[in-house]
Amino acid sequence: MKFLENMSFGQYVPSDSWLHRLDPRAKVCGLILLLTGVFMANRPYDWLIWPAVLILCARLAKTGLRFLFSSIRTVLFLIIITSVLNLLFAQGEPIWEWGIFSVSREGIELAWTMALRLVLLVLFANLLTLTTSPMALSDGLERLFSPLKRVGFPAHELAMMMTIALRFIPTLLNETDRVLKAQLARGADLDRGSIVKRMKAFIPVLVPLFVIVFQTADDLAVAMEARCYRGGEGRSRMKPFAWRFADTAALVFCFALVVGQKLLNWYVG
Repeated sequence: MKFLENMSFGQYVPSDSWLHRLDPRAKVCGLILLLTGVFMANRPYDWLIWPAVLILCARLAKTGLRFLFSSIRTVLFLIIITSVLNLLFAQGEPIWEWGIFSVSREGIELAWTMALRLVLLVLFANLLTLTTSPMALSDGLERLFSPLKRVGFPAHELAMMMTIALRFIPTLLNETDRVLKAQLARGADLDRGSIVKRMKAFIPVLVPLFVIVFQTADDLAVAMEARCYRGGEGRSRMKPFAWRFADTAALVFCFALVVGQKLLNWYVG
């Protein structure tokens, strides 16, 4: 159960930092720009720039780096599997072979590059959820998608679904922790034996967890219907968004980072 402790992904931490005060639309657009730069990174000095930007953003958000990095635990297995697959199956000049498996210099480079990209992707996305409340994030996404309403795009519904999904990540982790503790108190052994035995031992955990998830979704639907929720038609906002100079400055900074990286790669190349 240690992997459930100190989870930060999907949580919102109220604060009065500079990053918290930014407009949600600016933060979403800035995140897209930063992730674009991360996926364009392909040189050693690029992997010095983006971690430095991440640390700067964490300082501006007044978020502890240890708390921020705890979100990596949720996707650590995916990162390891992706790196191993790239390491063993990437095309290139082999330096080690065993049957169908081979390790090449290109595979090693691709493996650590993809691992770093996934880590930075999760950490930057986690900064967005840590500094933006679910309601503000939903409103910001809806405003960004609103121009597509003219062609029948369900902007409000999509924004609401994404926000609910993010909001229920901590809830699902708490419920998982509660079910695990209940099963351990009944004498369940979840940490010993072969992989098959452990998978069988987790069945009593997964079944009640699925029941809780569907029950929570049903309760949420009933609550929304009881409050006469009918989508975004005629919906007003208690705190309307106001675009400020700081929002423009943040976007210009993110855009300048991406363009600067591209120009530097072009100049060095």
